[in-house]
This record gives sequence, structure tokens and C-alpha cells, in this order.
Amino acid sequence: MVSFAKLKNLLMLAFDWILHGAGPADTCHVTVTQPRFQGADYSMHTVFLTCAFSASGCSPSSLQILWFRFVTSKHEDLCTPGCTDQQKYKVHFLPENNVSLQINDLTVDDNAVYICGIAFSDSSSPHSKQTGDGTVLMKTGMGLKCRILRKLCESEELSFILALTFTKGAETQHSNGKVVSIFMIITSALLFLYSTTVFMFLMIYKLKPKLLKASGKEGQRTENCKISSGRKIFQAIAQELQKQKYAEKPDTLEDDTIYQNR
Repeated sequence: MVSFAKLKNLLMLAFDWILHGAGPADTCHVTVTQPRFQGADYSMHTVFLTCAFSASGCSPSSLQILWFRFVTSKHEDLCTPGCTDQQKYKVHFLPENNVSLQINDLTVDDNAVYICGIAFSDSSSPHSKQTGDGTVLMKTGMGLKCRILRKLCESEELSFILALTFTKGAETQHSNGKVVSIFMIITSALLFLYSTTVFMFLMIYKLKPKLLKASGKEGQRTENCKISSGRKIFQAIAQELQKQKYAEKPDTLEDDTIYQNR
């Protein structure tokens, strides 16, 4: 990072040139902080790079926000303070001493170190013009994303992540296995009941003619028994009447004999 350190010195000289002709020395003091890394997915087309600063003893009316970027050992002025490409770059002032650089039409060619500068133009204090340490912007294209994933596959960290994922997957699979087992048991019971019902209907359907035939024979037997029993009763009555008739006949014969003798 020797070249980057030299860049910061050049930027400070650029600040002095941009803000040449400032007033007498004062106590204005500025500090600037930036996130070290800003990632952007290959599907993103706009990104916002943030920058925070604090200022003491400085006049707010003379605040200037500047942005530079460091690409392949050279720096480019983006907004100083006017932006070189107003369609591509836009500077936003946010509450609580926060600023941001909006980058539109984002491509992998925009990957660089973006440096935020804060300056108060009416101050001659050496601390009134400061830059942050820079934010590395990295937009991952499909090819770069695959290379990163390949490197991750070779690392122990990914092995640990995969182990955790496998464990969670095994637990989920075990839980799903229990649900499937219960479902199979219920399904088997329903199929058994259905099969039993169908079997019973088939058995009744097949045995119904035989049962009806047997019932008909039994009814015929009963009817025959009733007829035979009626005949027997009738015969018994006839025999009884005949007996009574023969029992009365001797008296009649005796009377006839007596009448003849007279």
C-alpha cells in the first residue's frame, strides 16, 4: 500500500491547491471515517458509498465534499466538488454529518478504492482538510463469483459451514422421516379398512344366491310340514267321528231286535 499512501499525500496537496487562498489560521479540525469494504452483487446497477465526518471549530457554510478513486496506481477526480460525470456520480449530504456517493450504471469496471474528502474552504488549519482511508468497492461478476466460490470450497471455513448445513439437513430429514412414517401408517390402516369392506361386499354378493336358495328350501319344508300336520289332524278327527258312529250302532241294533220280537 505504499502507492496508496503516496496517493493520500497527493490528495492533500490537491486539497491545498483546490482551497488555495484560505483565510488566517484557526482551530478547525476534521476527522473522516469510511467503511473498508463495500460489496455489490452482479445484479445491482446502483450503489451508495457512505462517509462520516466530524468537525469542530469549523464554519458549516464553507463545507465542501470531495470524492476521488484510486485505480491501478493512479487516482481520478470524481467530484471536487462538482462531479465530472453527473449522470454517473451524485453526492448526497445526509443527516448527522454523513455523506454518500451514488454510482449509477454499475459495472465491474467501477471496482476501485473510493476516497471521501471533507474540507472547509475558509479555514487555513492543516486539519480542516481530511480524507478517509478509502472504501474498496467490489462488484462481483458471474465469473468472479464462481472463482470466489471455488476458493471458499477449498477453505476450512466453508467445510465448517457445510458441516452445519449437513447437520441441519439431517435433522430436517429425520423430522420429515417421522412425518412420512406416520402418514404411511395412517394410509396403510385406511387401505386395510377399505380392502376389508370390499372383501365383505364381495362375499355377501357371492353367497346371496345360496342363502336365498337355502331360505326357499327351508320355507318349502315348513309349508310341507304344515300341510302334513293338517292332514294328520283331519285324519284324527275323522277317525274319532267314525269311532263315535260305531259306538252308537249297537244300541240301534238292540232296539231293532226287541221290536222284531214283539
